[in-house]
Amino acid sequence: MAHRTHRWRTTAIATTAAGLITLGLGAPGASAATAPRIDLRVLVVDNGDSPVAAITAQLRSEGVPYTTVKLNDPGRPVITGAFLGDTVNGTPRAKFQGVVLPDEAPFGAGSAEQTALETYEKTYGIPQVDAYTWAHPEVGLGYSSYSGTLDGDTATVTAAGRSAAFGYLDGEVAFEDNSPSVPESYGFVGTPRTGFTSYVDIPVPGGTGTGSLLGEYAHDGRRELVLTFAYNQYQQQFRVLARGIVEWLTQGVHLGRARNYFAVHVDDIFASDARWDAARNCTPGDIDCGDGSTDTTAPIRMTAADAQYAAAWEQTQGFTLDMVFNAGAGEEWKADNGGTDALADQLLADRAKYRWMNHTYTHLFLGCVQDTSVVPWACAKNADGGTQWVSRSDISAEISQNYNWAVQHGLSVDRGELVTGEHSGLKTLPQQPQDNPNLAPALAANGIRWTGSDNSREPGQRAVGSSTLTVPRYPMNVYYNTGTKAEMADEYNWIYTSRADGGSGICENNPTSTCLSAPLDTATGFDSAIVLQEAHTDLGHVLGNDPRPHYAHQSNLAEDRVLYPVLDRVLADYRAIFADNTPIVNLRESAIGAELQNRATWQAALDAGKVTAYRIGGTVTVTAPSGTQVPVTAPEGTKQQLLLTTQAFGTPYAGERSAWTTPGLLQSAVTLKLP
Repeated sequence: MAHRTHRWRTTAIATTAAGLITLGLGAPGASAATAPRIDLRVLVVDNGDSPVAAITAQLRSEGVPYTTVKLNDPGRPVITGAFLGDTVNGTPRAKFQGVVLPDEAPFGAGSAEQTALETYEKTYGIPQVDAYTWAHPEVGLGYSSYSGTLDGDTATVTAAGRSAAFGYLDGEVAFEDNSPSVPESYGFVGTPRTGFTSYVDIPVPGGTGTGSLLGEYAHDGRRELVLTFAYNQYQQQFRVLARGIVEWLTQGVHLGRARNYFAVHVDDIFASDARWDAARNCTPGDIDCGDGSTDTTAPIRMTAADAQYAAAWEQTQGFTLDMVFNAGAGEEWKADNGGTDALADQLLADRAKYRWMNHTYTHLFLGCVQDTSVVPWACAKNADGGTQWVSRSDISAEISQNYNWAVQHGLSVDRGELVTGEHSGLKTLPQQPQDNPNLAPALAANGIRWTGSDNSREPGQRAVGSSTLTVPRYPMNVYYNTGTKAEMADEYNWIYTSRADGGSGICENNPTSTCLSAPLDTATGFDSAIVLQEAHTDLGHVLGNDPRPHYAHQSNLAEDRVLYPVLDRVLADYRAIFADNTPIVNLRESAIGAELQNRATWQAALDAGKVTAYRIGGTVTVTAPSGTQVPVTAPEGTKQQLLLTTQAFGTPYAGERSAWTTPGLLQSAVTLKLP
């Protein structure tokens, strides 16, 4: 069969002389009126290696249904024609719209299972992803012109790749090189043969010319997406390409959706933050030094000039910050400084340029009553030994007074959003292993639907009472108690160097942490190391279809303004990777909370087997439990069929359209008409 370049949005692909058909167009010899049913589900054959695990993680992240067959499980189902397809009400059915394999022939070439799978793919036009294999003729490539590490190398998405499933990328795909002493990426570079179209090329390391690392092999009436480099779900090169792998696998029509999200909360607006003491390696303003000495360090607080800079930065970057504010702390500052506050005046003048969020009036700790006579603090006890809790009335006053102040001063706030000071009121281990029992009633009384939590403590969304859900937030490694680069580097050294190097040794005691090989230079370490590491971490979240917000503090917009270099790097690196049709999605807390809630409800429906979705020809039908928001991704031009009319489906992103949707009035299923 002569090779053709396939566009991922098209329905038809080239057929064999025997008349084998493509997805949705009919079984052999069938007419369009008897087109087969293709279920919107992916088959994953898992050998336990990281490439298959990475693709599986992407499917789950997006909300794509899949069935896993574990190769090493002696009780696994046998791959037969009956396992792969059957007939429903007289219509031939393909049970899987795409197949993910560890390599091109995991069951063995010519084996009964491999033959059954290949016959199925040819009959229904089902694409196959070879998660990781080597360059050789059986996958359409010449034998490897290079095999070895790819750390630090840069590959390029070809014109064919951009016109296929990878058109959301600007062109370059960088391979990580996080440690010069540890090999992180390995791959085989091969030259395309007849039937192979390369989607990602790389200059041959140490050689001449280029070769392929990812491409499509069309042969014998089948299509394979061939990847010849190893990866795991956390590596940037995979996360950049993951969307395209899923779109190619599903031909751009699938359940689930994905975006690249980034939101940044700036806590303690109008308040001041305590300062790190480099001599004592503690923060005396936050009672953690334990020596009983008077705090003489100057607190950190933005100035009017800092506020002007923030507004200008937002305009330059086209990015909105969430200002998480404590109005009462600002009023106290004003009272202590002659009744004036130039910072508040400037922020209020620019109020429309930000999103605002309630952070309680004075930043009161809303959990147990803290006993600060000991370090670390403990929960104070009643005479009977029970825990003393901050009262419901005090919690409610902190919430309502801040909200009322915002309304009086013209701030556009969502009454349902909240972040308590230090995420207090929620359980705080080890001192407070449960929520303050007064928290949930106070949240409900004030109409709070979403409250921020610390992702490092509680990464999952959960309920607080019957009316509120948490929104986990990523703490940034830009510390609240530092206003200068030198302070940042000094505290970073204390946390991430060994005791032998003068650090706290925390990194030695934490199995998830790694100690620095040597302390950072406090004059240069922030720019040369901390910014790069934190930006890399944050960008990883952005690329992971992860809507959870990040948070820093107003102190980081003051003095040396240490937050901006990190944000600038994240945004610049992102824009260098992605095309204009794939912008960062910058949501407020309530929208993030709803996204997490929708995902949890959807995954529960999938896990319970309560979702049915299939495509017959150009019509997609999805049924799910009543009230469930259904995520669907489809090509541009897709319409949603309502009772008497159709409407454009979804919103555009990365060259497709997608949405959370529900059936129309008097309908029991979501029905889409593909272009």
